[in-house]
Amino acid sequence: MALLPDRYPTADFFICDILDALPKDDMASMEHPVFSLATKPDLRVLTYAHNGVGITVTPSVRGLATLFDKDILIYCISQLMAALNAGRAISRTLHLTAHDLLVATNRETSDDGYQRLRDAFERLSGTRITTNISTGPTEITSGFGRIESWQIVRRSRGGRMVSVMVTLSDWLYQAVLSKSVLTLSRDCFRLRKPLERRIYELARKHCGRQPEWRVSVATLCKKSGSASPLRVFRKMLRDMIETDHLPDYSLTEEPGDILCVTRRAVVVLPGEGPLLREATLTAARALRPGWDVYALQAEWQGLWVRSGRPPGCARPTRPFWAGCASGGRDDRFQRWPRPAKRAIARQNDLSAQKPVNCDPAGHLQRCAQPARTA
Repeated sequence: MALLPDRYPTADFFICDILDALPKDDMASMEHPVFSLATKPDLRVLTYAHNGVGITVTPSVRGLATLFDKDILIYCISQLMAALNAGRAISRTLHLTAHDLLVATNRETSDDGYQRLRDAFERLSGTRITTNISTGPTEITSGFGRIESWQIVRRSRGGRMVSVMVTLSDWLYQAVLSKSVLTLSRDCFRLRKPLERRIYELARKHCGRQPEWRVSVATLCKKSGSASPLRVFRKMLRDMIETDHLPDYSLTEEPGDILCVTRRAVVVLPGEGPLLREATLTAARALRPGWDVYALQAEWQGLWVRSGRPPGCARPTRPFWAGCASGGRDDRFQRWPRPAKRAIARQNDLSAQKPVNCDPAGHLQRCAQPARTA
């Protein structure tokens, strides 16, 4: 089955600046199965125990919160993290525009889409979790909902929700304050099946930026929260291997009932490749408040890898500043500058310990106009 269409390929019409930020998710819910993988009302009481962590998830009369309902939390976490990166004060209570939330999570903006959004709010607030998962340096054993409360602040004339006020649980808010979050690919919202999304979360959490991660199928079935028998779960994994839809990662089956998760892009190891000065990162934050400059730096290093790892260039930060000036386009990193003449004979220049030289002030002036890549 093919991926869902990318319903909003451009970001030109986005009003809230949070929509320029990459999606973020809290690491605790990525690690442990606290959301249902069902697509119909799930009234089971879920229990999970692994490596000293115990979780009990109790549904409301409308069922357990699903993995698709989690899109709301991802949007809220992304907005709070963007505010933190921009140096603004944040609060547990967020005022959201329903249309922006639907667009950011690649959902339909039809009447049915708004109704499903309301149902998701009710499941998130009604589902109760009892756990001892640590958020930051503190381990807390408590019961809570994923969101504490929500209310529709304003409706349109046709009855659609326009503005929504959401208060996150203190447990989730503490995860944001301690920055216990990870950046996701925007394409995760295009995955159709709940299990595909769950496997992507686990791959992002455990494999991360490592070259690969291996896990037994039995352990993966337990961590995913799947209620399917192991033989059925194994068949679903093989279907995922065949379709190969996961963003950033590919799956392969190995002898011994082992699943190997491999990053699609070549990994830049610590100390390898070009580096940016802290002054450059500070200038980038001033140019694009709320953006994740470390994610931009990773994309910039990825461009260096895709360009064949050239030994050096006269202006290595040019594509980085061009990416900052692009306004969040997916093709912002296009070409690496040509190697400088004196750097051709020095194959190890880019792996040296010293960061590359840059002139942030000069580039900031150029970024006021659309930048051209070399």
